[in-house]
Amino acid sequence: MNAPFQARAGLRDPFTAFVCDDSTADMLRPVAVEHGWSPEKVNKGGLRNAVQSLSVSASPNILFVDLSESADPLNDINALAEVCEPGTIVIAAGQVNDVRLYRDLVASGIHDYLLKPFTVDQLRDSFAHAQTILSGPRGEAQADKPHVMSAVIGVRGGVGASTMATSLAWMLGQNANRSTALLDLDVHFGTGALALDLEPGRGLTDAIENPSRIDGLFIERAMVRANEHLSVLSAEAPIHQPLMSDGTAFFQLQEEMRNAFESTVMDLPRHMLIAHPHLVHDAHVAVVVAELTLAATRDAIRILAWLKSNAPQTKVIVVANGVPSGGSLEISRKDFEQSIERPVDVVFPYDSKIAAQSAKLGKPLAEIATGKAAAPFNLLLSMVLSHASEDGASGAIQKSAGSKSLVDNLKSMLAKPKAKAA
Repeated sequence: MNAPFQARAGLRDPFTAFVCDDSTADMLRPVAVEHGWSPEKVNKGGLRNAVQSLSVSASPNILFVDLSESADPLNDINALAEVCEPGTIVIAAGQVNDVRLYRDLVASGIHDYLLKPFTVDQLRDSFAHAQTILSGPRGEAQADKPHVMSAVIGVRGGVGASTMATSLAWMLGQNANRSTALLDLDVHFGTGALALDLEPGRGLTDAIENPSRIDGLFIERAMVRANEHLSVLSAEAPIHQPLMSDGTAFFQLQEEMRNAFESTVMDLPRHMLIAHPHLVHDAHVAVVVAELTLAATRDAIRILAWLKSNAPQTKVIVVANGVPSGGSLEISRKDFEQSIERPVDVVFPYDSKIAAQSAKLGKPLAEIATGKAAAPFNLLLSMVLSHASEDGASGAIQKSAGSKSLVDNLKSMLAKPKAKAA
């Protein structure tokens, strides 16, 4: 419905309402007149009448629906989404005072939920905000904020790349005030929606199975809205269901997200670099997430070399995640940097309390972290935005470590523990 997309007004009616009782209708009609709308557009029948009517007629720019007689409001709202045209701003009203329901309704795409009985002023404020969105200068926003596409790649499983991708997407929306899409390409085990306490839906699997369906309307209906600025496309495909793709669907998803959002964050599993190397070609920034271990050092070397050869235009940010505060490191930061032949850009200390709180609340780490713990997240956001705005097609800036090759450096790392043992 409205999600983070610009409404396309066209020649549709500016306003229609479907209410369940006379008192709500009596309140709506004079407010509609104040906005220059016809009071005859206030209809009786509630949400079910709205679904029936809009299935055979064009949906308005602003739609008011009453959920009072709905036994399953969330399911009925999803049915409404099937008949609403892109850009329709939906304002719902109901008698259920439940925060979880409110969050679920907002995530499904409604603009606002008014708890009955509501006041005339609350109604006016909601309509005013809806009209502001309708008249928003989307073209100017795109000119002021060129699209930023980031790919987050974990060098190994469990290094926290998905956690980093979710936090980066949340910050681009909340802190940078950008409409942002999080594209979680781990189709079977993705955690993008889970980390935000959302149901992933079937949007991503449908896109892979039917690439020809992917367009602006598909994106609007398939994306799950996390908040005003962030929407997610994720999946939990059955383990027994292999999904084969030649990469066409992923390319089209990138294109449509570029048109619909100001930022895109791809949670890109490392194995996809092998089958679909083109996924990184349009990324302004690649965030390579590693840990200070021997295995992660080896794979960081390999992935950085791959990016240098296959995506030289993409700026690379190296993140060391889950670094313990004590001295119990498998590999020191200095040795790690020497091996990958470039410095670590951002270090995230290990903090079990913040991680546990994030998981319990269904919020990204960047939202939970405060004080010193928030500093690495702010640095990462700043680097992503600054790299994306830089001109030039230079890729990752790799600093040479003398005359040693990558393989020589790794061999020396492997030899160090043995020398100490002797």
